[in-house]
Amino acid sequence: MKTIGATSVFKIYICSMTLNYKNISINYTVKGQGKVLVLLHGFLETIDMWTDFVPELSKTRKVICIDLLGHGKTECLGYIHSMDDMAEAVFAVLKHLQIEEISCVGHSMGGYVALALAEKHPNLVNDLCLMNSTFEADDNERKILRARAAQMATTNYESLVRMSFVNLFAPESKVPFASEIKKALDIGLKTPVQGFIAGHKGMAIRPNRYDVFKSINGKKVIIIGEKDWIVDKELVLKKTKNTDIETVIFSEGHMSHIENKKELSYFLKRFVEK
Repeated sequence: MKTIGATSVFKIYICSMTLNYKNISINYTVKGQGKVLVLLHGFLETIDMWTDFVPELSKTRKVICIDLLGHGKTECLGYIHSMDDMAEAVFAVLKHLQIEEISCVGHSMGGYVALALAEKHPNLVNDLCLMNSTFEADDNERKILRARAAQMATTNYESLVRMSFVNLFAPESKVPFASEIKKALDIGLKTPVQGFIAGHKGMAIRPNRYDVFKSINGKKVIIIGEKDWIVDKELVLKKTKNTDIETVIFSEGHMSHIENKKELSYFLKRFVEK
């Protein structure tokens, strides 16, 4: 199926809604029937990152995509969006929809949010995939970089976003995926400065949630990009060795939904199988 066809189907049949939450609007979409699969995007992303995957996944699942705080059409709650804050916003949508059990895939920051959701509501998350994400907390060096980025955002935002975004991709990906990268960057640039700052500050204070991840009863998977400098591949592999956590390694960088789209599509279909 061509990408244009997949996008067209998505736009025609998807149900897009908003939920009033703490005096802001949360944007989310629902498509399909069956057991629930929640897809959570990463930093500087929106629910649009899942557009080409939802039509196939929704053939067997009810697929819910949610714009996280300060991203897409969901508004900001303050200048620090902790992962717990974002998780509670996600939970508000699920509670509104009367959903009690989910499988979840979280990309990068979305994985951090999913872990917070699993910790706060342990009976909710049955299966969890951390896609280009980790259970580790930020080290001191990363915290310093986040603080610096939050400060720079107040004076040179567009250049900062462009630089940050391009570095998410493997060097070899930048030419063959130039149009996809530009499209994703254009979406990222629409993230408000407040959302950028609040997201960075929230990620910097997140705790290590390795034990939370291990405690999930269903499928536990981590997708790692071979050339992803953000996720410490060796540390993840060391900590998941001889556990029931599955690790999947793709060939490229942090943006598997663009750089390893075919492989990710195959994996996601397998992930939702029971």
